[in-house]
Amino acid sequence: MLRISLLLTRGRTGALVAIVGAVLGGAAFLTATGVLAESGLRSHLPVERLAGADVVVAARQSVAQDGDLDEPLPERAPVPARPAGLLAALPGVASAVGDLSLPAAVIGRNGAVVDAGDPRTAGHGWSSRTLPGPGSFQGTPPAGSGDVALDAATAARAGVHPGDRVTVVAAGRRGGYRVSAVVDGPPAVYFGDAVAAHLAGRDAGPRRGTVDLVALRAAKGTDPGALAARVRGALRADGHGDLTVASGRARGDVEEPEAATGRTVLFLLAGSIGGVVLMIVGFVVAGALSVSIAGQRRDLALLRAVGATPRQVRRLIAAQTGVVALLPLPFGVALGYVLAGRFGGLLADHGVLPRRLPLAWSPLPAVAAVLLLSVAVRVSALGAAFRTSRMAATEAVAESRAEPRTPSAVRTRIGLLIILAGMTLSVVPLFLRTAEATAATGSAGLLAVIGLGLAGPALVQRGSGALLRRLPPRTSPATWLAVGNGHGYALRVGGAVTALGMAVTFTLSYALTQTTLLAATTHQARAATHADVTVTAPALGGVPAGLADEIRATPGVAAAVPVATTTVLWPYREDGDRTVASYQALVAGPDLPAVLDLKRRAGDLGRLTGATIAVSRTTAMARGAGVGDRVTVILGDGTRAAAQVVASYDRSLGFGDVVVSRDLAAGHTTADLVDRILVRAVPGRAEAVRHSLTALAAREPGVRADDARGAIRNAPTPPEVWVNVVVLAVLLGYVLLAVANRLAAAAAQRRDEFTALRLIGATPRQIVAMVRREAALVAVAAVGAGAALSVVPLALLGAGFLGRPWAAGPVWLLPACAATVAGIAWLATEIPVRGALRAAPADVLAQRS
Repeated sequence: MLRISLLLTRGRTGALVAIVGAVLGGAAFLTATGVLAESGLRSHLPVERLAGADVVVAARQSVAQDGDLDEPLPERAPVPARPAGLLAALPGVASAVGDLSLPAAVIGRNGAVVDAGDPRTAGHGWSSRTLPGPGSFQGTPPAGSGDVALDAATAARAGVHPGDRVTVVAAGRRGGYRVSAVVDGPPAVYFGDAVAAHLAGRDAGPRRGTVDLVALRAAKGTDPGALAARVRGALRADGHGDLTVASGRARGDVEEPEAATGRTVLFLLAGSIGGVVLMIVGFVVAGALSVSIAGQRRDLALLRAVGATPRQVRRLIAAQTGVVALLPLPFGVALGYVLAGRFGGLLADHGVLPRRLPLAWSPLPAVAAVLLLSVAVRVSALGAAFRTSRMAATEAVAESRAEPRTPSAVRTRIGLLIILAGMTLSVVPLFLRTAEATAATGSAGLLAVIGLGLAGPALVQRGSGALLRRLPPRTSPATWLAVGNGHGYALRVGGAVTALGMAVTFTLSYALTQTTLLAATTHQARAATHADVTVTAPALGGVPAGLADEIRATPGVAAAVPVATTTVLWPYREDGDRTVASYQALVAGPDLPAVLDLKRRAGDLGRLTGATIAVSRTTAMARGAGVGDRVTVILGDGTRAAAQVVASYDRSLGFGDVVVSRDLAAGHTTADLVDRILVRAVPGRAEAVRHSLTALAAREPGVRADDARGAIRNAPTPPEVWVNVVVLAVLLGYVLLAVANRLAAAAAQRRDEFTALRLIGATPRQIVAMVRREAALVAVAAVGAGAALSVVPLALLGAGFLGRPWAAGPVWLLPACAATVAGIAWLATEIPVRGALRAAPADVLAQRS
């Protein structure tokens, strides 16, 4: 049977190329998605700063949910003081070091900030010096509040040696220090342990006596794994079993809390694009197989006529497609690993992932991709051959003379219902004006594409039939034949229209959704911002303490409001399961209305003092929280806090769905510094204030003063937008290439049709003209269908987010889509048709016989 199945493929190079291209791209995409998913589950940061510790104890950096992934915490969660002291006394522990981090930046002799690692966490206590491993140092340990030790690279860049003076901005406080030692090791700024605890706020306040982590070194002869188990038992007995005990490769994740967030992003990203990738791959593979099997209808019918059973015919097709699909699989899998590596680098370059977080490489994604594609190929092949294999032998031979012409009525009704469901889903942005609500627009486009795939042939048949009846009498024969073919062979033409229409719908829906969200965010930011100048200090890990008071004393300044960003988790129950909602949050005080107008709906933002929060209107609706209610929230470091809702507001895009009072957030962020200061000038003094603050920033190393509205206008594109654009571009490239192969294969299989036309007097030139008009009709129908399926969701998105019934975005996008679709439709039919017309009609008939 395998030999017969391979013999059937002779002379069908175009169809085989379409299958090979579809399987090759499908294997690459599925493998790359699998690598991302596996990395989200198994990847670990390399161990660097904690390489000298055998076991590390840290607070849990996530909040557990029932039936879902844990929600990561963006801020460093502290370890209580009691476990830190308990662990040092355990048997097998040679030493226990309580490590803490604080913002620190070194100022060089030229007044510029010297690179000393991440300025938000570069500072440490002297006892943490040994955590990277045994290393030497020159000088003496920091002995007092005026001493500091630097790593060798930072000291060299700052041009200092032991005994020299250096300026350091530590925890937002600028001061002069004596360099007591230069240390061999990774970038760091070391203070005396007591000084570091004071600077980090660990001697008072909500983090009194806590550390970031406890690093344990095993005694000689003690196995680190056994020590880790002993530590877990001791912590459970002491009532701190919720702490994380890491050893081996897991120590790298404890170094940076961003590791948990990065892994979650990878897994969620793989899940979000995985469904779309599966649908597109399945659609493309099924389309390529349907074209291939449609070209074998006559051979299959003859097999039925000589006694082949339906089961044998289906087995024959399954064997044929299995062998053909097997050839490109290794190359597709290899390409998938390359794609995953490039995509991981893109995510790191745009700050979506920690740059040090590696991808996990194993054969599991390849195995999963091969299994999924094998199932997709087999199901698609059996589905395409099912009708022919079930027919009576005489009926199959009779029908093999021409293509099937009648679309299924049931399939059409189901497709129209799915399109209607997609249009219904697209109303969500009218009621929820959040970034999450835009997912409804993309989902509506996805449903519309599925519906078009089912109802497309019937719609093409009715549309071309209506056009055929309205053609003027003087219409050229080529045009009349092109429209007639669209009506008579609606299944073939509808497949091409659906495939190209899918590309148009995806491009318009996903691209314009992103641009509309960006436009709405920019519009809200401009409308809300009353500030004239924004002061930041990213090179210092945060704005220095006391700078706000200095700015307020500047002539012409009406208000200077420090603000920061964090994340707030809102716990609730859904169907009895514990879950949390994650919200971007703004940290501010009662002076916020002086610089930002969040369009208050109820309550008073001026009451943001103590344990209080304000929420957006959509968050208030979703969580059932009204002004005056007391709610429980989880702050960024995992601390549960009871807070009173004092206000609700409308403008949440770009600012966050929650505003947390500075009093409530104090001590619960990693750096515990503000991100920026928003400055509003007295009317008529804005320009003078800008000049004054620019001069102030020039005197303060690491501080920047920018025009507030210019900062909004020149804000960088969010990294998730670039990620979506890249994913969309690659997927569309795959779809368009596969569609071109499919159209070329279908055109090459029409030799009998072209031969019949030539035998009744048509010239090759007339046939080419007919095919060109067919391609034009397919392109027009595809662009029209794609635009029609996108217009309703995008109009509702624009109405909800921008107050107008159209989306924001480049005006050239639709013409570019139309030109691309037209070019592919023309090239994919023109070239194979000209090749088919090179043979004389007699030769074609002889070959067929």
